[in-house]
Amino acid sequence: MTARERAKELIQILPRVYPNAHTELNFKNPLQLLVATILSAQCTDKRVNMVTPALFAKYRTACDYATAPQSELEKAIQSTGFFRNKAKNIRGAASAIVEKYRGRVPDTMDELRELPGIGRKTANVVLGNAFGKNEGIVVDTHVARVSQRLGLTKHNDPVKIEQDLMKLVPKEHWTDWSHWLIWHGRRRCFARKPDCLGCEIFKLCPSGKMFVKKGQVRNPAEHGK
Repeated sequence: MTARERAKELIQILPRVYPNAHTELNFKNPLQLLVATILSAQCTDKRVNMVTPALFAKYRTACDYATAPQSELEKAIQSTGFFRNKAKNIRGAASAIVEKYRGRVPDTMDELRELPGIGRKTANVVLGNAFGKNEGIVVDTHVARVSQRLGLTKHNDPVKIEQDLMKLVPKEHWTDWSHWLIWHGRRRCFARKPDCLGCEIFKLCPSGKMFVKKGQVRNPAEHGK
């Protein structure tokens, strides 16, 4: 089976396995998602979602973030890690949004990428989930790991992985594809000891038999731990 054939099969199966797959960052508007995505770098979505309710209640507009003292914002997001740089990026992006876009988060890849501290991954998250635009595929650690194990890419660089996936996955599925693989990575295809014995797409995974043969899979008794 070629990578393209495998991707085609996966597009049929994964929506049935994860029919409600979505970003697990809580947000109500594009600005909130932009901030939450910045905070999610090197941090779990669960932790971000613990921080953002108070953050979003205090800072409601781009201007609020832009004018917030650096030290004040750092304190508010400290538990997400790398808080100094994240606060700087949030304030910088917010300032640009106020100055260039009248306080509204832009909805194009080029405009988002021009915001201080905003890379392609963050732009893809915002475009796909806040604006419903499939401009690219979000490649986080889960998407990278699962894509490699499924034989859809041989690269480690997120940009090259995204390029490989965009050639295999129809554009209308790009945002959903990220959600499917992220959910699968969190629920089945763990970095250590993947749950190959319970995997719904085991038959399509070139790596699955290797893990099972080597005994590097999660024991059924470990479920829920």
